[in-house]
Amino acid sequence: MRKLFGITAISALVLAIPFAAPAQASGDTTMCTGALHPGTYHRVVVPDNAVCLSAGPVRILAGLWIQPGATFVLGSEEHPGSTGVINAGVHATDPASVQIHFATINGGLRIHGGSGPFGPPFDVTWNAIEDNQIHGGVWITGYTGFWMGFIRNHVSGGVTLANNTLADPDGNEYVTNTIHGPMRCWGNDPAPQVGDSQGDANTVTGPMTGQCADL
Repeated sequence: MRKLFGITAISALVLAIPFAAPAQASGDTTMCTGALHPGTYHRVVVPDNAVCLSAGPVRILAGLWIQPGATFVLGSEEHPGSTGVINAGVHATDPASVQIHFATINGGLRIHGGSGPFGPPFDVTWNAIEDNQIHGGVWITGYTGFWMGFIRNHVSGGVTLANNTLADPDGNEYVTNTIHGPMRCWGNDPAPQVGDSQGDANTVTGPMTGQCADL
């Protein structure tokens, strides 16, 4: 399933960005309902049920906010290279999908809830937080998508991954991360695993507790 996700995400990104409507700025806030083109933005909001796609590089100064049912994609695993910097953190409530690759995130990342395993624009929903530099804590809790990966990130802060219930039995892949702080996991279904990511054990300077104790 992992390989299918990668192909699907890239195909959608490449095909959608040239034709998507550009993000619309209102004062200091950019409402992204299509393509987020390379550049500097103050505050970026992905509205309810909207789709925001970007290959980067982007610089966001006052936080990224992803509202219920929305999808945000920045970069891809298949195209390594810096996708930009997000200051003031990433904040998502009941999103469909949050996919962030090769970015620097200052201010941590918080994803709470989800909008179910199926829906547009990719037919299934998933979180892919991969290959990022994250300064600040990470909380991903109560996500209800189809699949989720937290892979190859460098985190300066604690990581909490809890109560994420996914439809894919190969989901909840939390591997190959370097975490300068504690790693806490509980209530995830399926239990955290390597899956088909072919990942390595996490390097964690703080205590590893709950379901992540053996990862």
